[in-house]
Amino acid sequence: MQRLQVLKGAFCGLDPIQQQLVIGSAVAAGGILIHLLYKRRQVKSIPLGEGWWGAGQKPLSEDEQIHPFEVQTTDEEIEDLHERIDRTRYTESLEDGCFHYGFNSTYLKKVVSYWRHKFDWKKQVAALNKYPHFKTKIEGLDVHYVHVRPPRRENQTVVPLMLVHGWPGSFYEFYKILPLLTENRDGLAFEVICPSIPGYGFSDAPRKQGFDSLAAARVFLTLMERLGFSQFYLQGGDWGSLITTNMSQMKPMCVKGLHLNMIKVRMGFSVMFSLMIGSYLPFLVGFSREDVRRLFPFFEKNVYGILRETGYFHIQATKPDTAGCGGNDSPVGLAAYILEKFSTWTDNSNRALADGGLERKFSLDDVLTNVMIYWTTGSIVSSMRFYKENFKSNPDNRVDAKVGITVPTGLAAFPAELMHCPKSWARHRALWGGRGSPPLSAARGAPC
Repeated sequence: MQRLQVLKGAFCGLDPIQQQLVIGSAVAAGGILIHLLYKRRQVKSIPLGEGWWGAGQKPLSEDEQIHPFEVQTTDEEIEDLHERIDRTRYTESLEDGCFHYGFNSTYLKKVVSYWRHKFDWKKQVAALNKYPHFKTKIEGLDVHYVHVRPPRRENQTVVPLMLVHGWPGSFYEFYKILPLLTENRDGLAFEVICPSIPGYGFSDAPRKQGFDSLAAARVFLTLMERLGFSQFYLQGGDWGSLITTNMSQMKPMCVKGLHLNMIKVRMGFSVMFSLMIGSYLPFLVGFSREDVRRLFPFFEKNVYGILRETGYFHIQATKPDTAGCGGNDSPVGLAAYILEKFSTWTDNSNRALADGGLERKFSLDDVLTNVMIYWTTGSIVSSMRFYKENFKSNPDNRVDAKVGITVPTGLAAFPAELMHCPKSWARHRALWGGRGSPPLSAARGAPC
């Protein structure tokens, strides 16, 4: 109160012209502050853009019908697989090499023996067809997706949810969680859409250069619109995390919530500062004990550790067509390349195990079914090209890197992820809590 009296006295002691300058300055400063607050609260978005990824010239019109699809196989396809497996030439593993040099060839022989003599591809095809599959043409590509609706019940709210996979995964990774998502819980159930990224599995591969995460996001937004969803939820991991993030940046008013199990943050000043003092004064930079445990020593765990596991990344981001030739021709080469990632990326301590710990978390039927999706569709090369398309230039200069995430966002930080992102870092990328969401019952309606 005393300070106010002092300020009042100082103001009254000014001549009229000085008083007008002070009032004008205060009004201008207030106006600038209000403008900055308004701009900050505005929902920013990135342009949708446009594209055509089919062969040849874009036609005047495109078939927008949705067609049922069924996974199929033939005896000839299986016989060809077996013949190629039988001609495999193996390399002897090093003594005590475990998975430090990649997929251990001694254990690989066991996996391949199971694949050749016990794995039943026809049975797995039937399992894949347990849920309804569809295809629809978008930007010149046949886009494949699985669409699972919950059983009809009275007084049930149905919420649309898209799940997007990454590399070297597929839509099949979500099969075991689908019954849980579509089950009614407290009057709520999800209607789930699991697309295959173009170039992966049963979706067409782009025939033109440039199909990146922004293009995939636009294609999947078109898919949701074509299915009649005006608002929906998204979940993504690996490439799926970037695609779903881009979807939320393109049409934030359509995305009611975003869940990620991987998020990319820029190494700006605040991140670098937190790395400098985080191990000594973690509370000052918002680090938890778990953050400290998983981040430090930083160079050992997050530089050298990442370098040990990202050789594939540099190859696929530069010469994917060369790297993919072997996997496209040899089923055993393809399996070793893919399954080594399932081993080490589940827990990098699996490198010290002779069997890579693969069957601790997965059944051979499940992981080989994922391999077969790549093998039977011949999509390993086109899936690897996605790295090249997204890293032709500095990703930090892309438009999506300069726009935050303004939708309600959640990030799962699992214990054995290759890269750990503290919540304090994620806040720089996403405005946690975001804007207000419309009621769940408004999730389906006219296209936005």
